[in-house]
Amino acid sequence: MNFSSAYAKLDGLLATLGGWVQPVLLLAIRLYWGWSFFLTGKGKLLNLDKTASFFGDLGLPLPKLNAILAGATECAGGLLLLLGLASRVASVPLTVTMIVAYATADKEAVAALFSDPEKFTSAAPFLFLLASLIVFAFGPGRLSVDAWLSRRAPK
Repeated sequence: MNFSSAYAKLDGLLATLGGWVQPVLLLAIRLYWGWSFFLTGKGKLLNLDKTASFFGDLGLPLPKLNAILAGATECAGGLLLLLGLASRVASVPLTVTMIVAYATADKEAVAALFSDPEKFTSAAPFLFLLASLIVFAFGPGRLSVDAWLSRRAPK
C-alpha cells in the first residue's frame, strides 16, 4: 500500500467520523450560543436606559432605538438559533449586530486584528460572531427544525 492510498483511506475514515460529529457539534453551537444571544439581548432590553446610555457614549445615533433593535435582534435571533428555525436567516442580522459591536465598542480590537490578533479574538463579540458565521456557512445541521421541515416539504 502506498502513501497516497493509505492517506485516502484515512481521509475517508475521518470524513465519515466527521459526518457523524457534525450534526451534534452544530446542535451544541446553536444551543449554547442561541441561549447566550437570547440572554444578552434580554439583558439589553431589561436594562434599556443603561444600554441606551452606553450606546450614546459610543456615539451611536438614536441610542435608545439602537438598543431596542440590538436587544430584539439578539433575543429573537438567539431563540431561532436555539430551535434551528430559519437559522441561516437569523444568523445574518446577528452577524451584522456583532460587526457593529466590534466597530463601536471594540475599535481597538479591530485595529489590532493583524498586529495583535489575540486582542481581536478575546473581545466579547468574537465568539458570538464566530457562532453566527458557522451557522450561516454550514447551516443548522440535521438536528434542527429547519432540517425537519425540509424533510417534510413536498419534493
